[in-house]
Amino acid sequence: MELANIEKLLEKYENGETTLTEEKELKNYFLSDNVAPHLVEYKALFNYFSTSKNERFTKTIQLKSQKQNWKWLTVAASLILLVSVYTGYQKHQQNKAEKVFNETKMALNMLSGNLHKGTVAIGELQEFETTKNKIFKQFK
Repeated sequence: MELANIEKLLEKYENGETTLTEEKELKNYFLSDNVAPHLVEYKALFNYFSTSKNERFTKTIQLKSQKQNWKWLTVAASLILLVSVYTGYQKHQQNKAEKVFNETKMALNMLSGNLHKGTVAIGELQEFETTKNKIFKQFK
């Protein structure tokens, strides 16, 4: 391979503009024994890529079980549901009691108004009766 072509490919590689075939050409060049002296520093880079490609992680990874978290989550959700139902029921009972209280208050106010009218009417009748008795006593 020509040295000028390799240098152009290296410049494209550093800019991230190479294709897979061009990268394969660079890899083959730097893994060979006839690398130009001013490009020897790239040999270690491409050698690392080829050796790291074959590395595999062989240890097993123990994952923590998620079952315990789900158990606590369901207990917490149940408690929240119970508390919200209880407070909702209490609020409903309070609203119901306030409605009954307001209706009773309105009925008692209406009764009080009618009793007041009756008291006024009885007062007028009482005055009429006393006036009538005075008039008829004078004529006797």
